[in-house]
Amino acid sequence: MNSENSKKKSMKQKAAHELEEFIGISLYLAFFLCAVVTYRMILLGDFRDWHVNYAVAAITALVIAKVILIGEYAHLGKRAEAKPLLLSSISKAFLFSLLVFGFHVVEEVVKRLLHGKDIAGTFREMRMDDLLSNSLIIFCTFIPFFAFRELSRVLGEDQFLDLFFRTGSIGKSDLSTGQGTGLTRNVS
Repeated sequence: MNSENSKKKSMKQKAAHELEEFIGISLYLAFFLCAVVTYRMILLGDFRDWHVNYAVAAITALVIAKVILIGEYAHLGKRAEAKPLLLSSISKAFLFSLLVFGFHVVEEVVKRLLHGKDIAGTFREMRMDDLLSNSLIIFCTFIPFFAFRELSRVLGEDQFLDLFFRTGSIGKSDLSTGQGTGLTRNVS
């Protein structure tokens, strides 16, 4: 009975943590995607349907956040974790950008098939330049995102959050010696 209660509690904690991750990733992506929408509207001087444009950006952020969590669940980019953080971050940004690109292609195909197009016509009508430019934006957005995720993985989530959100949580001497970070540096 006690084991069953602790199992339910750990499942609730895991679900709460995953929801927290999903919300955090979605907010990060929504920030950048809404910035791109704003830039596009200003550049084109077209502010009609601004609320629809922002809603689409927010929904896209939710979808991409779910794709990221699925990719992480499938251990996408796990081999890159042995590399230096910069390379690991760029590798993961590239791999996850390809995954998002693949999901967008599938989404476009399904939309067109549902509207009665044949598979050949679907690929002819698909705007690859639009998909590729969106993928470039996603890749550039993913580089700092995965840099922070990799840093969090190496430091530990609690230490990472303390470093970024608590004043005076880590002194300069702690960082140089690795104290409190789970990292040690050879000082000789």
